[in-house]
Amino acid sequence: MKVLVTGGAGFIGSHYVRTMLVGGYPGYEQARVTVLDKLTYAGNRDNIPLGHPRLDLVEGDVCDRDLLLEVLPGHDAVVHFAAESHVDRSLSLADAFVRTNVLGTQTLLDTCLAAKVGRVVHVSTDEVYGSIAEGSWTEEWPLLPNSPYAASKAASDLIARSYWRTHGLDVSITRCSNNFGPHQHPEKLIPLFITNLLEGEQVPLYGDGLNVREWLHVDDHSQAIRLVLTRGRAGEIYNVGGGNEQTNLSVTERLLELCGADRSSIRHVEDRKGHDQRYSLDESKIREELGYTPKVDFDAGLAETVVWYRDNEQWWKASMERGRG
Repeated sequence: MKVLVTGGAGFIGSHYVRTMLVGGYPGYEQARVTVLDKLTYAGNRDNIPLGHPRLDLVEGDVCDRDLLLEVLPGHDAVVHFAAESHVDRSLSLADAFVRTNVLGTQTLLDTCLAAKVGRVVHVSTDEVYGSIAEGSWTEEWPLLPNSPYAASKAASDLIARSYWRTHGLDVSITRCSNNFGPHQHPEKLIPLFITNLLEGEQVPLYGDGLNVREWLHVDDHSQAIRLVLTRGRAGEIYNVGGGNEQTNLSVTERLLELCGADRSSIRHVEDRKGHDQRYSLDESKIREELGYTPKVDFDAGLAETVVWYRDNEQWWKASMERGRG
């Protein structure tokens, strides 16, 4: 078995790769893994075990058709994480998001057809649904994205579905809720707030902090992707949630406590443009069809995440420097 993981040096992709290489996915204990990553500010060589006998790293762009045609032959499956993913950056750099997320997905799927790759999982986000005041999104919910990032991911989902419907490509789509855990770039809410607090700085909380997000530990997400890769149906979408809704203010208060700070460390800032009020996924499909169950308790996972950042200051400071470049 040989698996290509795009964006495999990023936060979620690298967790998936590391877990596969230590035998964490039944049926893939001896799989060879090729990581294709552009190694932008969010991709980090230190996230993956370079030198592992079953790992190959290819530095390159998912939009590079010639490179993909060179790398893909011989791979049995592709897990597609590669994406521009930070909403704030998409507000001013939308062209990069459209290029990577839409054109990159189309180029990858086209070359998967040419290379006769047998199985593809396209990793997406709950943000494609927009915002929901009450209830939870099912996979049949209409796509109503509210940021350039979310719109580019919605477009990539539709591209993926079209390659199944038109060409018969064996591709499934996953849509996850907000992820957290170690190795996440400090531009995202939880690692940004943790690293600010560890340095004695205030945390910038958008608006009143009452926007609601559903949180999912990166390990639970990775296990769900393994289930979809192994047993998911072609052309199907699977919502992957953590079953844990929190306001941003509530998450902030937990982080203050874990980092030994008080409410004076909160700095309320002007709300983000088009800020979605609430996300909530109905994940009954993946639970009933594939047996998925999230296992990491939110509070325990958050505490462990704080410890990881406290113990890995060199990693996150270097990541912040790359992000400023």
